[in-house]
Amino acid sequence: MDVDNSMNDVPVIDMRHITKRFGTFEANSDISLDVYCGEIHALLGENGAGKSTLMNVLYGLYKPDEGEIYLHGNKISFSSPADAINNRIGMIHQHFMLIPTLTVVENIILMSKTTSKFHLNLKTECDRLTEIIQKYGFKIDLMATVSDLSVGEQQKVEILKMLYRDAEVLIMDEPTAVLSPNEVEELFIILREIVDDGCAVIFISHKLWEVMRISDRATILRDGKKVTTVNTADCSKEDLANMMVGREITLHYEKPEIEIGEPMLQLENVCLNSDDGISVLKNINLTVRQGEILGVAGVDGNGQQELADVIHGMRKVSSGTVKVAGSDTTNCSPQTAIDCGLAHIPEDRHKRGSILEFTVAENIAMINVDKAPFTHKGIYYPQNAQKVAHRLKEEFNIRCNSVNAEMNTLSGGNQQKVILAREIYRNPKLLIAAQPSRGLDIGATESIQQLLIDKRTEGMAILLISSDLDEVLAISDRVIVLYEGEIQGEFIPGEKTFTEIGLMMTGSSSEERNSTRHGVH
Repeated sequence: MDVDNSMNDVPVIDMRHITKRFGTFEANSDISLDVYCGEIHALLGENGAGKSTLMNVLYGLYKPDEGEIYLHGNKISFSSPADAINNRIGMIHQHFMLIPTLTVVENIILMSKTTSKFHLNLKTECDRLTEIIQKYGFKIDLMATVSDLSVGEQQKVEILKMLYRDAEVLIMDEPTAVLSPNEVEELFIILREIVDDGCAVIFISHKLWEVMRISDRATILRDGKKVTTVNTADCSKEDLANMMVGREITLHYEKPEIEIGEPMLQLENVCLNSDDGISVLKNINLTVRQGEILGVAGVDGNGQQELADVIHGMRKVSSGTVKVAGSDTTNCSPQTAIDCGLAHIPEDRHKRGSILEFTVAENIAMINVDKAPFTHKGIYYPQNAQKVAHRLKEEFNIRCNSVNAEMNTLSGGNQQKVILAREIYRNPKLLIAAQPSRGLDIGATESIQQLLIDKRTEGMAILLISSDLDEVLAISDRVIVLYEGEIQGEFIPGEKTFTEIGLMMTGSSSEERNSTRHGVH
């Protein structure tokens, strides 16, 4: 495939034959990457493919063991991120580097090379920032405290900080991970305006539709090596996925039509207040039946974790009723909910889903440790736990050297499979799957999502809670949107556009959503 490099003769960034080792492990092996002014260049790869390492080399956090870096054709060597910034290379990390108690302008000018050690003319700096804001259409109050801003606004502050420092190359690591669809669109407009002005953006993402939508070219890494660089317009999402993984990947799932059964989860007017009296969940009404997946969409922090907790009995509701498989479990203990047929894949697989120092077999046995076949007449039989773990290892394709290996030696995807296997082993009536593919690469995500669809087809009721809208729409039968602890609406995937869903995720009124649907501005 021919790659179009005609936008400029000399790349702004030219990384040649970069190799980076950590001990005997090669995180990057002979990787070459060129990036041109005026383009958005996507960097794709599974977890552990070497994307972050390569960008950390470019940003001066790591020294390459082999290879060279050229900036506008001139060989350079960075010993720190400060060197990269001074050479007009900026990086926006997935977790923002902002001080919440300071204002927007204070965060931006902090540590800036234009700021004198002894004197600061705040008006001059604000005037300069206002020019940038007006040029790119940012909607930001420079005097606002960062802690009062939304996640999307905080990201704009990070971009503004890089533009204020006159960055020519902008590295963005998973920039849309916590944004609503509308915030993603706003970000894409800003990025396109930035590259139209002659800058370059390196866009790290695992969301293939975003890569197809925003990037000009894409470089794919696999196992620390470069696979290829392609013009995005010449590829499909399936092409990119297959190159990332090295095998054919399913991006569209078949969901056999089955008869929907009895309600396995019923929430009626459920409300939850925080310890300081703030309303966290507001009159939640929902039902999940046998043989269906109900997806809960929304930006992180809008009551999703609290919703799972009240169902599992880990938080007590202020009012309302919770029923699991027909039994009233309102404000019951977590064990009572489990005994009624609940299984739960928690949002944080490390803190709440597993004990990393325990073996795979011990993690599989832990919830059922007092029951057969693990325990008989009060005596725990580890060999029985190992037998069950061996069977589940094969059934769920868990890749580990042994079921006696500690959980912390497994990849994130295989850790998630252990938790899923443990929960499904009990043959639950209702499964809460909270952020089941978070942090997983595309191969592991495909496996987890297919398992959920299979269990739904076998008749299990599943409540899927995910901030990944693609995941929710791909495998859910129905979807509700949660914003500030309140359900904004319900729909079947395909009934609403991304823009309409985005408005629901940001709490827009039904009138605003109808105006969007009918093209009224």
